[in-house]
Amino acid sequence: MTSNTQKNVVYLDHNATAAVRSCARSAMAHALEHVGNPSSIHAAGRAARALLETAREQVAALIGAPAPTVVFTSGGTEANALALESAVVAGAKRLIVSAIEHDSVQETARIQGVAVEVLPVDSDGQADVGWLRKRLAGWDAAEGKPFVALMLANNETGVIQPVTEVAGLVRALDGWLHVDAIQAAGKIPVDSRALGADTLSVSAHKIGGPQGVGALTFGPRATLSRRQHGGGQERGRRGGTENVPGISSFGAAAAEARLGLEEFARRAAWRDAAASQFKALGAVVMGEAAPRLANTLCVATPGFTSDVQVMGLDLAGVMVSAGSACSSGKVKASPVLEAMGQGELAACAIRVSGGWSTTEGDWIHFVEAWSAAHARHAARHRQPVGAV
Repeated sequence: MTSNTQKNVVYLDHNATAAVRSCARSAMAHALEHVGNPSSIHAAGRAARALLETAREQVAALIGAPAPTVVFTSGGTEANALALESAVVAGAKRLIVSAIEHDSVQETARIQGVAVEVLPVDSDGQADVGWLRKRLAGWDAAEGKPFVALMLANNETGVIQPVTEVAGLVRALDGWLHVDAIQAAGKIPVDSRALGADTLSVSAHKIGGPQGVGALTFGPRATLSRRQHGGGQERGRRGGTENVPGISSFGAAAAEARLGLEEFARRAAWRDAAASQFKALGAVVMGEAAPRLANTLCVATPGFTSDVQVMGLDLAGVMVSAGSACSSGKVKASPVLEAMGQGELAACAIRVSGGWSTTEGDWIHFVEAWSAAHARHAARHRQPVGAV
């Protein structure tokens, strides 16, 4: 839902889930009109298989991967889990996971029964490459081959990570680099091979496709271990009949997102205009000195708590979040901001994230609504507007 579909309603939480593209709806409807299991060899099965493989090529093109290496999953969480679990089966005895990884990576790492180390980030939210270089320089062969998980762009701050540099360090030790590109895909160019990723995950609903569909691509140095057993679907890498309508919709969204990358990048101006007005009122922009996704603004206002901001904006018909949406609807301080050394401000931060359907007017309306909410909050606390 955006301001274009309902008066005075603005949806700026696309990093949680994006509005579904019309092409994705059409592709799903088209697939639903066909009966046939893509594993069947009769005409209906072959037609379903054709839809599946077309989508595989579309997703592969979005992330710079050979189509045969794209494995469809139930979403980004499963794709991340498949990568980490496969690495452990392949012999990884110690996992290095960045402090800003999504819960689906961090929680999966913790239950693998192997040692887990945290790759710290700097005050701008970028991975500390110096720390990793030093750690890998002292790597003991008894620890097995190193495994590192580093997302391409953070879902809360939008900060883009030095993945290519990290890949060089990991590859020098013949290690495994997993890249969660779920927030980055469709917003910046993604080339899994150029990045040096051994595995890379994406999700449909972040780019305007349906929820419940994702994918993992793997490079020649990674060996996937099937974690979901059954038939020989996905070239034996994931059992279970494929979700043809959802995957077809994913493919259509991926194709359209790929064509819109240049236009998407220009939207950084809308974000920056909003940021300048926030800063004029004493707010702090998180990760401002680092490269960021054009659609994402994470901003903290001292004394103006996240829950008050989110609820106040919601009453005004503007939807943003207090961070990751994967916390059972709870509003809590962001571990990502705490990892950046922003613990005191973490409870006062909100994340604003536009998407393919967002307009400049949406950002303007959001700033107006936030400014009004801030003025009311300041008045209640007997502070002049702009006081920190």
